[in-house]
Amino acid sequence: VKQKHLLKLYQPLMNKFLGSVDRIVSTSPNYLKSSKVLARFKDKVSVIPIGLDKSTYPTPSKDRLEYWQKKIGDKFFLFLGVMRYYKGLHILIEAARNSDYPIVIAGSGPIEKELKQQVKNSSINNIHFIGSVSEEDKVTLITLSYAILFPSHLRSEAFGISLLEGAMYGKALISSEIGTGTTYINIDGKTGMVVPPGNSSALRQAMDYLWNNPVIAKEMGVCAEARYWDLFTADKMAKSYTDLYNSVLQGAK
Repeated sequence: VKQKHLLKLYQPLMNKFLGSVDRIVSTSPNYLKSSKVLARFKDKVSVIPIGLDKSTYPTPSKDRLEYWQKKIGDKFFLFLGVMRYYKGLHILIEAARNSDYPIVIAGSGPIEKELKQQVKNSSINNIHFIGSVSEEDKVTLITLSYAILFPSHLRSEAFGISLLEGAMYGKALISSEIGTGTTYINIDGKTGMVVPPGNSSALRQAMDYLWNNPVIAKEMGVCAEARYWDLFTADKMAKSYTDLYNSVLQGAK
């Protein structure tokens, strides 16, 4: 997405390679539908969403729950991830102007310094950068959070693992419509809210709405978790790959 000029040189090799393989896997029907590259090979594309195994995630200890509750409270918006150009955090910061609800940003990355400077320049004091966290602290933060923010605005965000983790723990979701897996995980008005990419006003409206409607936010979280169990478990992903491999092997006989 970012290296558009290099893509012009690489594209013939990419298309030759994709043309030579037996099957291609897309992690969501949304990505397949919106991909100009995959449109050329749609007859051999299978959709297999990424799956997570909740049993492999740690259970937050009482100490860690109390630690984070004292540090940031027990009602806050949460972003989890690496701070990269396509994550839309600069849009989130703009959306947070003059708001008063806590927003926690967990993670680090190449644009961390400029994001912190943006917060400082905007005189925003309700955004909390807490850096990289352990797996236990990650689960603790998701557990305590009110809703998950996922403002990625470019197709470089092909799926959205932390968005799915939020769904797995029954949290309402806010994401952008970028034609990828984010809007396969998050269904607007059902599991959360979907806003136009790069639109800080729409993002702010979505945050305000969820914050001021806790019953609806809770219902969306319940739907998000149900969608995880229906579509995104590791067992379902493994079975789909097993079936795909068997299909390819049978075709090769």
